[in-house]
Amino acid sequence: MSVMEETTFQPFTVDFSDEDIADLRRRIAATRFSEKETTTDVEQGTPLATAKAVMEYWGNDYDFGRVQRNVNAYPNFVTEIDGLDIHFIHARSPHEDALPIIITHGWPGSVVEQLKLIDPLTNPTKYGGSASDAFHVVVPSMPGYGFSGKPAEAGWSTERIAKAWGVLMEQLGYSRYVASGGDWGAVVTELMGVQEPPGLVGIHTNMAGAIPPAIDGALGTGQPLPADTPPLSEEEQKTVDQLKYVYAHVAYALMMAGRPQSLSGLADSPVALASFLLDHDRDSLILIGRIFVEGAQEGLSRDDICDNLTLFWLTNTGVSSGRLYRENKVGFFNTKGVTLPAAVSVFPDELYSVPRSWAEQAFPNLIHYNKLPKGGHFAAWEQPESLVSELRTGFQSLR
Repeated sequence: MSVMEETTFQPFTVDFSDEDIADLRRRIAATRFSEKETTTDVEQGTPLATAKAVMEYWGNDYDFGRVQRNVNAYPNFVTEIDGLDIHFIHARSPHEDALPIIITHGWPGSVVEQLKLIDPLTNPTKYGGSASDAFHVVVPSMPGYGFSGKPAEAGWSTERIAKAWGVLMEQLGYSRYVASGGDWGAVVTELMGVQEPPGLVGIHTNMAGAIPPAIDGALGTGQPLPADTPPLSEEEQKTVDQLKYVYAHVAYALMMAGRPQSLSGLADSPVALASFLLDHDRDSLILIGRIFVEGAQEGLSRDDICDNLTLFWLTNTGVSSGRLYRENKVGFFNTKGVTLPAAVSVFPDELYSVPRSWAEQAFPNLIHYNKLPKGGHFAAWEQPESLVSELRTGFQSLR
């Protein structure tokens, strides 16, 4: 059964109004900036120079019709699952034997993160691959994000989203498929691996939850590692040090987990929204600063970043997306208990680099592990060619 034959799937077209875009332009032009930070790094958050450069480009040079054209270039649909409208892109490959895949974005992301993956995955022969590399691609917007519904009641946890994705793939008629994701998408994908919905045969993650629970628990609470922790290799110690930094610099996550409704400024001020969304992690923020302030060409473009900001603003999802941090009931980085075949890609500027030793413990059926030479947290967005290659290679044994 194809999506077109399923009457519960409604075609969807992004159609932002001229009035809302004009209002956004007006608000950007009226931006009142804070004073400059008192440091010369990014440790106090989005630097003033970065914020000014972003708002200057967003307000004066960015094409506000770009994001809706890019999303509308693919078939979009909305369906109701578990009482909530779920938006998704569904791009079928011209190769009928293609392997179906559901790819999940994270925060502060949206479906625009995955747009660069769709054509190479669905039409591999045009992008250096063969017909045997083809995928049918499903990219949903998580609840509270993008064009999906905003939950009116508590309860839309990562486990519930994972279950909804299993329902979605079953309703699309896919009896055999794989799943992939980064950031929240990695958590949701791994929970799908734990739940093992009918048809799911393997998962891929580029932010693997592979930290031994006792170590992750100690790092998350700022405590010393347990006394019975086996000696760490140099690679494992590096990961521990990276996670210590991550857990010490997650103010944005703590705010969204504890007081999401107090972030109402994200719905009223474009500079508040932009500054908050850009400050996800140190390396990404530094990269974005180079792109806007120095004009660097490093995977992401100014337009890419403004696409995501525009989508967040025009869908008014700055607060609703953040509530997932409050709803989540599982660890970000710890082992979840996946026994399905799993592929792991490690990008060097991710929050932390998962050692092979821990990946093998976390995923007893590890079918692929690779360290990439370039890329960070937003791998699909920043280094799409590398991630496409990882998905082709990682799932090759499951075709």
